[in-house]
Formats: sequence, structure tokens, C-alpha cells
Amino acid sequence: MSNKLVLVLNCGSSSLKFAVINATDGNEIISGLAECFNLPDARIKWKFDGKKESTNLPENSAHSAAISFIVEDIIKKIDGLEAQFIAVGHRVVHGGEKFTKSVIIDKDVLEGIEACASLAPLHNPAAIMGIKAAQAAFPSLPQTAVFDTAFHQTMPAKAFMYAIPTNLYKEKAVRRYGMHGTSHLYVSREAAKVLNQPINETNVITAHLGNGGSITAVKNGESIDTSMGLTPLEGLVMGTRCGDLDPSIIEHLVSREGYTLSGVMDMLQKQSGLLGLSGISSDLREVIGNYEKGHEGAILAVDVFCYRLAKYIAAYSVPLGRIDAIVFTGGIGENSAFIREKVLSSLTIFGYKVDADKNQVATLGESGIITEENSPIAMVIATNEEWVIAQDSAELVSA
Repeated sequence: MSNKLVLVLNCGSSSLKFAVINATDGNEIISGLAECFNLPDARIKWKFDGKKESTNLPENSAHSAAISFIVEDIIKKIDGLEAQFIAVGHRVVHGGEKFTKSVIIDKDVLEGIEACASLAPLHNPAAIMGIKAAQAAFPSLPQTAVFDTAFHQTMPAKAFMYAIPTNLYKEKAVRRYGMHGTSHLYVSREAAKVLNQPINETNVITAHLGNGGSITAVKNGESIDTSMGLTPLEGLVMGTRCGDLDPSIIEHLVSREGYTLSGVMDMLQKQSGLLGLSGISSDLREVIGNYEKGHEGAILAVDVFCYRLAKYIAAYSVPLGRIDAIVFTGGIGENSAFIREKVLSSLTIFGYKVDADKNQVATLGESGIITEENSPIAMVIATNEEWVIAQDSAELVSA
């Protein structure tokens, strides 16, 4: 093993993904997930050396207990592993305008992350808990923050500004920020390798599709537009999030239909998207299963999901001017040949023709081009956000 290992922590509100990554080659030494925080069935599962293990955590455990278990019961029980750590890297969803690149965490950085908490209320507070727990567990290791928003700081004002009074931007920093930056950065660079051209001469549209989803126009290696906005609610149809919405709907429901503001926002965040349209599930696999059975709600959910995505892809031909490739990634983008085919079939005006065999092969971590030879290129690339975090952490430490 390398002496350039980074412990990568990705803290959600009720879960924690973790991995030990070799920053040099991306090799994953350990990977795991702690979940069901603050519930009786809190648990953790992990994989090391090809062996999968799992156990329950103490009842109502949260981030501190999970990190303590990771350190004491996993890492320290592997001879010589901890001695090879050079940093702990944290995924932080929102860095606002303050953080335009990855940074080593100090008191000021932690305060800056806390100041952005209102922009990502489900994510930033969890990241803060994870950072503090990791600082206690590894007091001598540098801790780094890698921001989802940082990659999108290259967007021009015409892409990130809302058409509202400019003082809201100047005084309150209300603007479009975008998310999933580490994923969009990684797959755009991998796409350039597949295309055999320099990243600074490559134009791609990257679609990160999972329970949350976003699409980015990457021109000459830089993000110039992206679908998420001030918060992760804007843009595509997602698992439980509505995506783009007429804001007057909120006022209508509150003032005329008796809803509370908090009730409406909870609905838009947690009860909408695929779940709200289908009435079945936020899990696209289950929705597609019912789509194939002719379920009316499932058909509507899939149609709206794909239609909205195809419209965004077509729209991003405007800022790019030339599309070298469409790149699908994320849990849905990497694994649903059905969704990829349905979306590309809506883009025949651009000439896309799916190769059915290649499209079926590109699942379960398999990357590759999924269009015919006489078609514009669409491809699947398995994302690796953890490696991006490990690489950035190693570069910060070495500097």
C-alpha cells in the first residue's frame, strides 16, 4: 500500500459514506456506509480486501459514533494502515462564493462552511459534524474540504445570475451555485481521455443522475452552466425533489390553500420528483418496474424525468456551440440503459443513434461509448468523487 492514503468522508444528514483511497492511483482500500443515524437500527457496513462486513451501531448513533467505529474497529485493526494516512478529506456540498477551490480546514474555514449552512440545510450541518468528529479522532492529520460548488465558480454572470434585483446578489449572495462539482469535473476529464483530446479543447454535457441529479455544460474543461441553483432544489426532476418550479405555486399554496411555508418546502424537497409523480417510490428502479407494467403514475414520472433532462441537454448546446459528447454518470446515469436510450431518442434532431448492445454493456461500473459509429457521441463514465477528494487533499498537503 501507498503512504499517500486519504480517509474520505461524505456526511449526509442520516448517513456517512467513507473510503480510504490511494491518492496516487485511485485504488480503494476500504469503502463503507454508516446509515440510519438517530434511529434504533443504526448500522455500518464496509468492504476491505474483497471481504464485506456489517454490524449494528449503538442505538441512536450519529456521526461521532460512526467515525469512532471506523477508526477504532476498522482502521486501527489493519496493521500499519493509519500510519500511511496523509489527510482526511471531507465532501462539503455548499461553499458559496467564499470557497472557489479545495482548502485545508482551519477555524476560519469551518466558520465559512457554517455560514453557508442555510444554502444546503441537509448537507452542510452534517459535514460540520463529520469534520469535528474527524478532528477529534485524528488531531494530528490535516483535514481538507472539497466543495461541490467550487467547479461551477467559472460560470459567467449571465449563467449564474437570477433576473431579480441585483442587490440581492451583491448584499445577500443570492445566485446560482450548482452542485455535484467533483463528479462533473471528474467525468469531463475522463471524457476528454476517451475522445483523445486535451481537456482545454473539449466541450461536453455531463449528466450526473442519481437520487439527486444535475447537468453541466463543460466548455474547454470549465463549467459554464449547470442546472442546480442557489440550492440543490433547482433543475432536473429528482428522486424526491421537484426541480424547476414556478415560484408562484408556493405563494398560491400558502395564501390560498392553507399550507404552511415549511410544509410546502418539505413537500418540494422530500415528497416530489419521481415519488410525487409516480405515487410509488423515489427509486427509479421501482418506478421503471411499474412503468413496464403500464402503471399510469410510473409512466408519467419516467416521461417527465426524461423529457426535462432532454430539454436541458438541448438547451446547453447554446453555451457550448459544439458538443463533443454527452456523458452519463451517477447511479441512474451509469446503470439505466433504458433511461439513456429514452433521453437520446428525444435528441434525434442532433442525430443521436443509440447502439443497443453497447448501451446494455455500459452498466454496473462499465464505461464506454453507447452510440453508433455514424452518430454524435454519447458515453457512460463511472464517476469517482472520492478519488477527486483524495487527489485534492494530497495536493493541498504536499503544497
